[in-house]
Amino acid sequence: MTQFGIIGRLSLAAFGLAVSALAGAGSAGAQGNLVVYCTVQEEWCRGMVDAFEKKTGIKVAMTRKSSGELYAQIKAEAANPRGDIWWGGTGDPHLQAAEEGLSEEYTSPIMNQLHDWSVRQWEQSKKRTVGIYAGALGLGFNTKQLAAKGIAEPKCWADLLNPKLKDEVQVADPNSSGTSYTMLATVVQIMGEDKGFDYLKSLHRNVNQYTKSGAAPAKATSLGETTVGITFLHDMVTYIVDGAPIKAVAPCEGTGYEIGSMTLIKGARNMENAKKWYDWALTAEAQVIGGQNKSYQVPSNKGAKAPPQAPDFTQIKMINYDFAKYGSSAERTRLLSKWDKDVKNLPK
Repeated sequence: MTQFGIIGRLSLAAFGLAVSALAGAGSAGAQGNLVVYCTVQEEWCRGMVDAFEKKTGIKVAMTRKSSGELYAQIKAEAANPRGDIWWGGTGDPHLQAAEEGLSEEYTSPIMNQLHDWSVRQWEQSKKRTVGIYAGALGLGFNTKQLAAKGIAEPKCWADLLNPKLKDEVQVADPNSSGTSYTMLATVVQIMGEDKGFDYLKSLHRNVNQYTKSGAAPAKATSLGETTVGITFLHDMVTYIVDGAPIKAVAPCEGTGYEIGSMTLIKGARNMENAKKWYDWALTAEAQVIGGQNKSYQVPSNKGAKAPPQAPDFTQIKMINYDFAKYGSSAERTRLLSKWDKDVKNLPK
């Protein structure tokens, strides 16, 4: 059974949490410090930090960056780690960090409450990273901009090569963005490597900017700064909920998805407090904070109800995304180098 096969049949009915499972999260009287590297939207990061501090009394210092940036930072700091836990962001760089020995093994008492796709991420990484949410890749377009330009609505990856969309598509740089690396790996898996890179070269002519953050094209689309943005669908939904003139689309050829992950940083100075965050962040109590802060991913805890605005995975054609291969250090490094060489610096 594919990971999506499991996700597509998620049962999100709430059930009671065992009191003993919460024991690792600490108590309101706990003290100390914790450094969290966060790779979701700022509002969700802040919501998590505020809730954890209130629950435990532990003082949290939080840094928010994109997945690729934080992976590079953790690697650069390996000899003298400054962060304690890396929370959120696409699973591929978390898996690479695990392979490179940058993360710590850990078995949380919450593991038995998680969906199989989350546990599988943990197993593949040899207990060094775990799934905390899932999100599907897609595109969104500004309906007003598209109508004004007289361009047909894109429904497929192939539609983004329409010459009328020259300089009208925005996507992140896969070196800094886990979202965009997921797109790179998705295109290669759908089309094959040669045809996939031919597609990316053609798409390059229509790209107006490679942003640092994977969610940035969603904001640009909402503001009409770009006609089309390629992001995870839940990032587009955030702006749709706020009334932006955006339509979100899951491409007809199929699409990849992320398993947002969490990792204990090897050599962390505040490891015990990091484990308290880890255990708490896997609870249903913590995972509903995403929806409360306009983040619409599917939670990994079976007892955490997905936000009603979250994309319906059962209506999306998902590929059997190979997390083990495309999360490996060698494959990520090779594909990113090839993208830099063959795509990024091409003339328009």
